Amino acid sequence: MGLVQNLVKRIPSSPSIPGLDDLQRRADKLSPRLAFFRRRIRIKGNSSISIPLGIVLLFPCLVIILILILFVRHPQSPGIMMMPAGAPPSIRKINDKYDKVFVTGCLEPQVDGPRANAAFVVLARNKELDGVLQSIKSIERHFNRWFHYPYVFLNDGDFNSTFKEAILNHTSGSVEWGKIDSTMWGYPSWTDMAVAKEGIAKQGDAAIMYGGMESYHHMCRFYSGFFYKHELLQKYEWYWRLEPEIKYFCDITYDPFIHMEREKKTYGFTIAVKELKETVPNIFRYASAFKRNNNITSQGLWEMFTVKPDEKKSLPKDDPKYKKPLPEEILNTEPGAGSLPEISLDAMEGEEYNMCHFWSNFEIARLDWFRSKEYNDFFEMMDRSGGFWMERWGDAPIHSLAAGALLSPKDIHYFRDFGYRHTTIQHCPANAPARQLPRIPFLEKTTKDEKKRIEEDEYWASFDPPKENGVGCRCKCDTDIVDVEGKQGSCLAEWVDVAGGWASP
Repeated sequence: MGLVQNLVKRIPSSPSIPGLDDLQRRADKLSPRLAFFRRRIRIKGNSSISIPLGIVLLFPCLVIILILILFVRHPQSPGIMMMPAGAPPSIRKINDKYDKVFVTGCLEPQVDGPRANAAFVVLARNKELDGVLQSIKSIERHFNRWFHYPYVFLNDGDFNSTFKEAILNHTSGSVEWGKIDSTMWGYPSWTDMAVAKEGIAKQGDAAIMYGGMESYHHMCRFYSGFFYKHELLQKYEWYWRLEPEIKYFCDITYDPFIHMEREKKTYGFTIAVKELKETVPNIFRYASAFKRNNNITSQGLWEMFTVKPDEKKSLPKDDPKYKKPLPEEILNTEPGAGSLPEISLDAMEGEEYNMCHFWSNFEIARLDWFRSKEYNDFFEMMDRSGGFWMERWGDAPIHSLAAGALLSPKDIHYFRDFGYRHTTIQHCPANAPARQLPRIPFLEKTTKDEKKRIEEDEYWASFDPPKENGVGCRCKCDTDIVDVEGKQGSCLAEWVDVAGGWASP
């Protein structure tokens, strides 16, 4: 009531405002505090009408409060504060006809449970030590401190003692070191090396991303058709690819290998995005020809990688664009000239690649599939085309198009509950409501500064609040970039289409 007194008390010389007399008398009986707000100001310099200063100040305050309320509230979620920048968009459930999240929220890790015949595979060089340690510290904190799976490190050179010692200090599982020989890394014997190098140089001149880096072409070819043949991997049935400079955001409190085995899955991904068109202009022509030449009928996954009929521009068959020929570099000077079956210029039968692929820097997969005759026949045809040199074919579209031709949606698992980041692309799920468990502290042992160790653990102790339809366990998402599911170029919608569509509300 003191504020009412301050707002309505009149100066005797000013005319009264109807309706305020009773309030004025009541206010006069209250404490005389905040007299400043009882001061009256004239509406105009020469006007005899005045109003209390408090009322003048109250109006802009109300406006500011209203603006703040509108700004911090999400328009589609009344009463819920807007998620920070970079958080996932509104979460919708995917039909579980072919696939479903293995575990929603947290479990007590089965530290003494059964283990799969599996390993992490890391392709790295000595100079990448810092990035590799970042990745290992992340996977150990969020998963392997409970499950202790082994690591296989591969290099086209020799790992030095500094690299090895640092890795052994950070890993809880056993570690093996392997060297990649010339049969798996470099130019094959049937290649015209001068032509291949010229093709790479042209890509560099054209500023195609990584196109001018010879080692990048070797790496893509190795991960497309050779890593699973390395002697150190022969004893394993499953692999989990681990890249330098990656980050996990959620605790993984169950064994994904065991669940993949139980559900009879072959390949698992966490991000699906579109490839840069200039890196793979002709990859789909060869993949489509392989499928046709081997009389392969789609099992429902191929459609994830093709443009839908209603998205295509209708072209008559006599239109030059309908029969766009292969580039001269591939037709006339390809490294594998003469070793391919004849590829018709109408090989795609009206189909068009939509550039979608599983982002293979994270993948959990059954190695028997890569070792199968069908996959290796596919790789052989793609390899002999020369596309790994004359274009910049990555292993991601190779793996994805092979899966599209040879697998079905039920063979694929989407690890939607895994929070993962590589470079500036990340997927980080919201936490599952009512399915979070207290976090077990984890003080990383190799950091000498104990204060930093404690600070890092405290950072992960305060995870993000749960959200309706969330699936994650103790996730704490980076907020500096937008989740890939909310970005143009995401292929989540294409996966949902082949996986059974969105679940009914």
